[in-house]
Amino acid sequence: MLRPQNSATREMVNLDGTWRFAVDWGHEGLSDNWQSGPLPGRLDAPVPGSVNDLYHDEKIRDHVGYYWFQREVQVPRGWNGERIFVRVESATHEGTVFVNDTKVAEHTGGYMPFEADITGLVTPGENFRLSIAVNNELVNSSIPPGEIIELEDGRRQQEYKHDFYNYSGLHRSVWLYSAPEVRVEDATITTDFAGDTGHVNYSVSVTDTADADVQVRVLDKAGSQVAEASGDAGSVEIPGVTLWQPGAGYLYDMVIEVSQGGDLKDSFTQKFGVRTVAVEGKQFLINGEPFYFTGFGMHEDHETLGKGHSDAHMIQDFQLLEWINANSLRTSHYPYSEDIMDYCDRHGVVVIDETAAVGLNWAIAGGIMGGTAGGTYEKGHVDDSTQATHKEAIRELVGRDKNRPSVVLWSIANEPDTAVDGARPYFEPLVELTRELDPSRPVGFVNVMFAPAGACTVSDLFDVLMLNRYYGWYVQTGDLRTAEASLEKELRQWDEQYAKPTIMTEYGADTVAGMHSIYDQPFTEDYQVAFLDMYHRVFDRVECMIGEHVWNFADFQTKYGYARVDGNKKGAFTRDRRPKAGARALKQRWAEKLGR
Repeated sequence: MLRPQNSATREMVNLDGTWRFAVDWGHEGLSDNWQSGPLPGRLDAPVPGSVNDLYHDEKIRDHVGYYWFQREVQVPRGWNGERIFVRVESATHEGTVFVNDTKVAEHTGGYMPFEADITGLVTPGENFRLSIAVNNELVNSSIPPGEIIELEDGRRQQEYKHDFYNYSGLHRSVWLYSAPEVRVEDATITTDFAGDTGHVNYSVSVTDTADADVQVRVLDKAGSQVAEASGDAGSVEIPGVTLWQPGAGYLYDMVIEVSQGGDLKDSFTQKFGVRTVAVEGKQFLINGEPFYFTGFGMHEDHETLGKGHSDAHMIQDFQLLEWINANSLRTSHYPYSEDIMDYCDRHGVVVIDETAAVGLNWAIAGGIMGGTAGGTYEKGHVDDSTQATHKEAIRELVGRDKNRPSVVLWSIANEPDTAVDGARPYFEPLVELTRELDPSRPVGFVNVMFAPAGACTVSDLFDVLMLNRYYGWYVQTGDLRTAEASLEKELRQWDEQYAKPTIMTEYGADTVAGMHSIYDQPFTEDYQVAFLDMYHRVFDRVECMIGEHVWNFADFQTKYGYARVDGNKKGAFTRDRRPKAGARALKQRWAEKLGR
């Protein structure tokens, strides 16, 4: 799905701001047609934003079910003769959209955009009522999955298997936009280069191909044309090409123009970068050069905002990534905002792009505590309905991010249960689908430490190994000498068994900012530094290791539990982005590792 843009033939109106807000306490909003009039009550809510941390009523935070958002929208009077769309960049986890009384869209999956053509329901120059019902429920067929618990007193509680808070709301922007009847519907760009010549293959989908003439022009960063072609599919060469590289995100514009009978119908500009990605032996190559990942698993998580997107917070986070010498990130554990992805494209930040398939593991809860009864791959847990949802999540992710040069690796799941027989028939079709959708990038998944080398049943299916390991924290707690031996032993087993490039996608220790000891005691900043140093010594001794992503960039909110006091404290930075001692240790480590 192409992201809307302003062009000679298109126009956008941003609908962010304060919306009317209501909690559907009795689960009656849909049946009682709340969309047909003003929402009950007097509450407001921000868009973008999470609703959970805003109100003094704890019942709103804990509500399981629907939240409703509503506002009046004026259609620009100059949009006569255009197709008119409403686009929701995310509704966590399910969104139902109404224009006045009419339902126009439904979408399941809290981290991807969806839209509806509302042309026949609105009039340029006039207002309409836009209502969005957002459901925060997670069930076994969701990605991520969960369970609804009905208590004896009638309350409903949400159980889920992932270790971050289940924030809900309209977390990203909402748009009204116009586009021509005959328009670019999709575009796919792949690149290669030889010497100083770039090779660009493209294909364009147009809504009406009858007598449609497609022209393609490639512009460099200065706006000068460097290549052109005709037709809805083909290739162009860019002489003297400037490559997209880590830390130097050079982007070209592909201007796609659609005409009929000599009249311009649509103009759409797709940005792209010329670069290659490959796996050769134990190396991960970008533009033919070995790449070593330094950075973090991150979260879209801030105080008050929850998972709501904020440009100011985004800029601050990327400035901290630059300061600490991180060259990459993983979108743990869901696709991130398109604004974040745009930033990575522009600035050369390398991205491991992950679906929201976290918690596919009935043996654990959030990766740290005992699990519930039953196996993972059985009816009512992770089953055929879950797999169908997972396939759609992969299609949506690849469809949204396939043209992004920053994305070098697809991660189709985080910490699933892969030490059991049911894992292979579940994951093999997903790997095949991902490669079919995008043959140009490697595919991986993130392995949990309960499926170690020799026990995982699916790792041979993937191009890159990604491991989450917590020796010295969840096991062998505080005993870094024993943990070092255990970590090295397992990494060497992976290397001997698969000889594939391997990234440590999570390693870290909960650390209370300001807590110190003359001993390396868990939860102190001193222990965090010693823990990280130990892992780095091991990485440097094992040949297959080509990356280190610390868990986590910053402290983040989780559901309550005895192991989570005010959230997960494994951040190199506090939740309000103050560096712990580990941050300075990482800054020095990565400067040396990258030769800076």
